[in-house]
Amino acid sequence: MKKIMRLSEVKMNRTRFALLLGTLLYCLLVSALPDTGLAQGLSKVAIIRPSPSVPGINLHVAQQRGFFREEGLDLQLVQLSDIPAIKALTAGEVQAVSIVGSVVRAIERDDAPLKVLSIDLKRPLFWLVARPEYKSIADLKGKVLGVASRGGGPHLVAARLLRKGGLDPEKDIAVIVTKDTLQSLVSGDIQATVLLLPSVILARDNFKMNILASSVEEFSLERGLAVREDLLREKRDLIKRMLRALAKARRYVLENERGSSELLADWTKVELPVALESYRLARPSFTTDGIPTEEEVWEYLKGRLSKPVPADRIFDFSLQREVNRELGVR
Repeated sequence: MKKIMRLSEVKMNRTRFALLLGTLLYCLLVSALPDTGLAQGLSKVAIIRPSPSVPGINLHVAQQRGFFREEGLDLQLVQLSDIPAIKALTAGEVQAVSIVGSVVRAIERDDAPLKVLSIDLKRPLFWLVARPEYKSIADLKGKVLGVASRGGGPHLVAARLLRKGGLDPEKDIAVIVTKDTLQSLVSGDIQATVLLLPSVILARDNFKMNILASSVEEFSLERGLAVREDLLREKRDLIKRMLRALAKARRYVLENERGSSELLADWTKVELPVALESYRLARPSFTTDGIPTEEEVWEYLKGRLSKPVPADRIFDFSLQREVNRELGVR
């Protein structure tokens, strides 16, 4: 009887030990997984970003360098084109979007309850690219232009560039929607499209496509952070932490050519020299503090709005200014 009791006690001790060991291992595992938000109580935020390209570099760097985690945020990046992105934001399916132009149009057209809080780029980084047999914009008359979505930023830029080149974008060229514009160009399904960096470099170097025009000499306010007005009122601290993470990323991108280019190369699946060229072409367009001047806002709205809309109905840079003071951004 005593032997039986001793064996039971041994089994009981082994069971307790196993439970304790399992609990310890679980705790160690949780502490080793900061991205889950479980260990540190991170607040989950979802932001819509563009396809892998230079205009989305700040968001990508902020995620990869851990700047959102530093601010207590568990970031989920969602890729959507402009128009679906606006619908998702207004429906409350995400906390923010990184587009600007479509937000401004939604406010003007529908009085959408949105606000633009920061700006990443002051120039639209688009290039009009055509297959090798087309040497000029005039050659595109009667041909097919491919865009990711009708009425989105790339489509509007393409229309402006075609118009400058002497074509009527409503009559002289057909427009189709295609998911992968570069691939459609290579396959011949379309004869022209507008591309971002680094895709335009791949089109030029790998497929001998012709670059017919660019919007990089135009002034615009491109990419940044836009949110719903109710979220800005009710969760101002959450939005401020998002802006802090992006401000850290903006500073990193401006100060670290090599590191930013390596992250861009990995994200867009290109060789480092292509990423470096893309970075250097784009860098003059980056903002340093996320805030345009009053004159720049006025110039932007003058060229975009079909009816008067007060600037403060669209933009609110007050939180970005607070963040800049706290981080010493000038």
